[in-house]
Amino acid sequence: MKKTSKWISTFIAVAMLGLMATGCSGKQDSNVIKLGANLEMTGGNATFGKSASNGANLAIKQVNANGGVLGKQLSLVVADNKSEAAEAANAMQKLITQDKVVAVIAPIASSSVIAGAQVNNDNKVLAISPTASNPKVTVDPTTNKVRDYLFRAAFIDPFQGSVMANFATKTLKAKTAAIYIDNSSDYAKGLGQFFKETFIKNGGTIAVEEAYLAKDTDFKATLTKIKAANVDVVFVPGYYQEVGMIAKQAREIGLTMPLLGGDGWDSAKLPEIAGAQALNNTFFANHYSPDDNSPAIKTFVDAYKAEYKETPDAFAALAYDATMMVIESIKRANGVDTVKIKDELAKTKDYNAVSGLITLNETHDAVKSAVIIEMKDGKQTFKEKINP
Repeated sequence: MKKTSKWISTFIAVAMLGLMATGCSGKQDSNVIKLGANLEMTGGNATFGKSASNGANLAIKQVNANGGVLGKQLSLVVADNKSEAAEAANAMQKLITQDKVVAVIAPIASSSVIAGAQVNNDNKVLAISPTASNPKVTVDPTTNKVRDYLFRAAFIDPFQGSVMANFATKTLKAKTAAIYIDNSSDYAKGLGQFFKETFIKNGGTIAVEEAYLAKDTDFKATLTKIKAANVDVVFVPGYYQEVGMIAKQAREIGLTMPLLGGDGWDSAKLPEIAGAQALNNTFFANHYSPDDNSPAIKTFVDAYKAEYKETPDAFAALAYDATMMVIESIKRANGVDTVKIKDELAKTKDYNAVSGLITLNETHDAVKSAVIIEMKDGKQTFKEKINP
C-alpha cells in the first residue's frame, strides 16, 4: 500500500508539473493582446451588436496588418449578452476572469453597461461603450461619483435630447409635442426627460406623455390618444424594433406629423419593420452619417464596405472608434497593465475619430458633434450637423 501510494503521489506530482507547464505556456503567449467585446449578438438589439462587432474587428484587422501594437497582434473575444442586462453582467465576468482580456468594448444599451459596472471596477479592467448614452453609465447616481473603469465613445442623453428638442423647435418650428417612451429602458427614459426639459425651455408645450414596454407589438390605442392631442411632433426615443412598429401603426391611423427619435433608431431593419413610406417625415439624432464628406468617414466607409459588403451604421463606426481609442491607450501605457491603460484612456483629447473629434471629459463622456438623419423613402439622408 505504501509503495502504491508513493507511486500515485509521484504520478500526480508529475501530472501537475505537466499541467503547470501547459498553463504557463498558454500565459506566456506574449505575441497576442486580447480585447473583449460584450455585445448584443442575439435578442432584440442584435443588429446593433453585429454592427459593433464588425467595427471592432475591422479596427483590429487594420492594426494587425500594420504590425499590431507594441510588437504584438491583437485578438477580439466576443461574448453575447443576448440583449439582456443580466446576461451582460455574466458576459463581462467571463471576459475578464476567464478570457483574461485587458479591456472590453462594452454593451450598446445603457442598462446592460450599468449591469456590469461592478465587475469592471472590482477587477480593474476598463470597459468603453460605443453608444450607451445614459448619464448613469459613467456616473453612479447613488454616490454621484465617476465610475473609474467605465467610459463611452458617444455623446450623452442630455446632449442628444437637447439636440432633438432644438431641432423640433428651431428647424421644424414645433410648438407642441408628445413624448412616447419605452418605460423599460433607461436610455429612452433619459432621452425623454432631456427632450422635455429643452423643449419647454424653448417655449414649447408637452401636450401628452405615454409609455410602452420593450417587446410590445400593439401601439394603436396609445397612438390614438396621441392623435387626439393634435401635436406638432411626436418624440419616440426607443429602439428600432418597437419604433418600426410604432411608425407603421401611427401612419395607419392617420398620424402625419414628424416623428423624432435618437440613435436607437439606427438599424437597417427599421425600414423593413415600418415600411419605407411610413418613415417619411421622420428624423433622429445620430453620431455620424456615412454621407458626411469628411475624409475620415469616406476612408472608413470604403474599408467597411470592402470587408462586409454593406454600408456601416453608427454602431459600427463608434465601435471602430472605441476600439481604436483603447489601442491608442495601450500604446501610451506601453504595456497591458489594466490600470495604466485606464489612466491613458481617460486622457483622450481631440482624438481624430471616424465620428469626429473626441475628447473624454472628467466624467469619461465623449464631447463631440451630433448629426440629424432624415429618412426618405426608407433611406437615411444627412440633414445637418450639430456641434457641442
